[in-house]
Amino acid sequence: MNDSIEDPDAPAPGSRRPGGRTARTRAAVRDAVLTGLAEHGYPALTVEYVAEHSGVHKTTLYRRWGGVEGMVADALDLAGEDDWTPPDTGGLAGDLRALAREVVEGFEDPAGAAAPTAFVGAAFQSPRAADALHSFYTERFRRCEAVVTRAVDRGEAPAATDAGAVVRAVSAPLFLRLFVTREPVDGELADQAADAALAAVKAGVFTRRTEATAAGSAGTP
Repeated sequence: MNDSIEDPDAPAPGSRRPGGRTARTRAAVRDAVLTGLAEHGYPALTVEYVAEHSGVHKTTLYRRWGGVEGMVADALDLAGEDDWTPPDTGGLAGDLRALAREVVEGFEDPAGAAAPTAFVGAAFQSPRAADALHSFYTERFRRCEAVVTRAVDRGEAPAATDAGAVVRAVSAPLFLRLFVTREPVDGELADQAADAALAAVKAGVFTRRTEATAAGSAGTP
């Protein structure tokens, strides 16, 4: 087995050091984990498989990642270190539709969808994978909030609109079909989800209430 990219003095996963052997090692392990998840799913993923497909000795994998859970979590951490930014079409309607269509396009190809689907499955079986998935989507949604912030600045949405709630509302119906009911999704459904979220924004559904407003509402019969 090839151990040529082993880096015994490398820092622990999650501590960033750009370039060099450490980055190549993490990338090789990440690629092997993604392949293994796509081919076999989380329950069948083993350290031996990752070692064979990454060229990193399994003793290094155990030392640096502790096992499969750590490698899966680090693969998600790496995915979250990209430079992805949300679409900017010039209007909230177009931005929300573009976000929804990105979700659909990410799962249209069964081969491409296998790994992210396996990540979600792993989150139900591994606390570390669940934490990593939570962190990944928290950061993704944080970036997506920019589309709502821009809309507020343009006067397309109420000033107190909860941006995080809006972007989650766009993807929620799609994720429900993908991971719960196991139904297909397409561009038409993506547009429908985006348009429903937009209508809710315009109706004030996602507008944060002030404490005074909330207290007044509570006292209304």
